[in-house]
Amino acid sequence: MFSDRFDAGRQLAARLAPMRDKAPVIIGLPTGGIPVAFEVAMALQAPLDILVVRKLRLPFEPAVVMGAIGERGARVLEAQVLTDSRVTIDELHAVEMRERAAMAERVARLCRSRPRVDLRGRTVIIVDDGMATGATAQVACQVARRAGAKRVVLAVPVGPADTVRHLMGAHELVCLYQPDDFGSVAQYYVNGEPVTDDDVAVLLDTASKREISTAAVLADH
Repeated sequence: MFSDRFDAGRQLAARLAPMRDKAPVIIGLPTGGIPVAFEVAMALQAPLDILVVRKLRLPFEPAVVMGAIGERGARVLEAQVLTDSRVTIDELHAVEMRERAAMAERVARLCRSRPRVDLRGRTVIIVDDGMATGATAQVACQVARRAGAKRVVLAVPVGPADTVRHLMGAHELVCLYQPDDFGSVAQYYVNGEPVTDDDVAVLLDTASKREISTAAVLADH
């Protein structure tokens, strides 16, 4: 369906084009969402930033996601998974504390000395390369709201129809493809090579330089 994440970003940008007049901020979810978000930011001539989220996995079955956490203390839990798995409060707390420590380290590594974009009063478009359960998407929307975003739009190239119908947290959800027989995000990309932290840094730097250049041109006029 998509040749790679940049292709997905260009297709998503075409759908989001009417939002350019709202002067949005584009927020990519590392790492796979950054190439997609980069193309959206370029097309909408909008600033690009990241938002780090972490999945909470069952301690005895890491393939199963029981929730997600994000910056600013945001958290979303999968109630049914917690009930079925009988995870204790102590086990949940231990996993969350470990993931929050990992999240803080990753925020420092990815953002480096780069200033974060102020979301207060802005239209914020949160972009990922796809979603399955929607847990990370929901927690990302929570973070944006807590940061003062006026309107939160979640935009992904692909996601299961059931998740799209029931997702909460965003004022608007844009999803290009919503298959009923969704398997995994990776199956919708011909080239789904992992995105590294170095790749993320390069894309953020490129977007930042473009924004500075555009601001300079506007200042001259």
